[in-house]
Amino acid sequence: MAKAVLVIEDELTLAKNVKRYLERGDYDVRIAESGEEGLDQLEFFQPDVVLLDYQLPGMNGLDVLRKIRSLDPQIKVILITAHGNVQIAVEAIKTGAYDYLNKPVALAELELLVAKAMGQERLEGALSYYQHKEADSAGVAELLGESPPMINLKTRLRRMLDAEAGLSDDAHPAVLITGETGTGKELVARAIHFDGPRRNAPFIEMNCATIPTQLMESELFGYERGAFTDAKGRKVGLAEAAEGGTLFLDEIGDIDQSVQVKLLKLLEDRMVRRLGSIRERKVNIRVIAATNRDLQTLVQENVFRSDLYFRLRIASVDMPPLRDRGDDVSRLAEFFLSSHAARYGKLNLRFSTSAKQALCNYSWPGNVRELRNVIEHTVMLCEGGKIRVEDLSLSPGLAIPYGPADPIGADTFSLPAEGVNLEALERALIVQALNRVNWNVTGAAELLGLSRDTLRYRIEKFAIERPV
Repeated sequence: MAKAVLVIEDELTLAKNVKRYLERGDYDVRIAESGEEGLDQLEFFQPDVVLLDYQLPGMNGLDVLRKIRSLDPQIKVILITAHGNVQIAVEAIKTGAYDYLNKPVALAELELLVAKAMGQERLEGALSYYQHKEADSAGVAELLGESPPMINLKTRLRRMLDAEAGLSDDAHPAVLITGETGTGKELVARAIHFDGPRRNAPFIEMNCATIPTQLMESELFGYERGAFTDAKGRKVGLAEAAEGGTLFLDEIGDIDQSVQVKLLKLLEDRMVRRLGSIRERKVNIRVIAATNRDLQTLVQENVFRSDLYFRLRIASVDMPPLRDRGDDVSRLAEFFLSSHAARYGKLNLRFSTSAKQALCNYSWPGNVRELRNVIEHTVMLCEGGKIRVEDLSLSPGLAIPYGPADPIGADTFSLPAEGVNLEALERALIVQALNRVNWNVTGAAELLGLSRDTLRYRIEKFAIERPV
């Protein structure tokens, strides 16, 4: 977080000593020799903490404190008095002072109190935007699935986390998680955070698709009092509230270009500037972004900045769709059945053989999220102990076909008596499709009736490389 301190003190020698001492701790310190001058500086300097002398020329410290509280109640004010008067101290606390000190001031004690006030402001900002989630349900080990795509995913995540174990806080790279809607991108983001070195710091999420463009910048970077008509106080942005931890930007493909520029600066310089502020603030955060959109296509269409795209994908994770995860469908279905059956008090429920087969044969266009919702709906309405096919609320009209409507003459194709190597056949078809469109992945995906992300996953799975 930024560390800005305003010292309102008419004893210039003391003020300069405080300034020099705090600047050694990387604080940005300004001095004002009267209450009136301090209030003038308040508007443009926007300090986090004010060190306020009680005995000042003109307005006394309590009068200045009342004015500061009316202008910006989030600023922490530490009153300093030479009188040692209990009544003044009590009045200061009642008026809203964070704490008070008696002169002569011990500079080491003063710095500790300032640091404590800074930490309190950060905590208050974080609590305004973040509801703490239990970390025991997060982590790579909690990602359900034992299919080859999920084993590959977990292996990749563990390698990434192992590689980061010895890095300094400011060296943790941004991560871009891609995949279809409902594949569990948020769970992977949480796994990266809670299995990594930032696990004890905040994990703060923002869904870029749900926040109107005109509000996104203020939500992300915060604002100062008076920045716009309704800005009646200071608001800490999500980037600052995530101090020390992770900022997760879901649906990053929907972020407006005007915000993309500032997000790029955040990634490159770890600096933010609140709306209405003239001062940049240093933040120590790790950014994880996720999207179900094809960012490369958005870059080609000049909708998404190429420099931001490359900055986000220093490390990347591609989520496999559920239809490519084989037996994981059954595993997840049983897990959700157990969970929802306990929730609805129907502990004797089980799938019939035909219901299990129907779940495995369905293409799951909504992926794991759709499976979870289908099982909950089924549990809620099912009567008896066995779930039948007709109890499942599948939506075949919305299902994504596994391939084109009639691939290679599907209606007339006959399986050879000696059988086929399905993986070799799939690999050969992918290579043929890529060759036909000069290795354009988007074009090949259209020929094969797959999403671009699914084809990219299969290219990686089969280790397909373009011939030199």
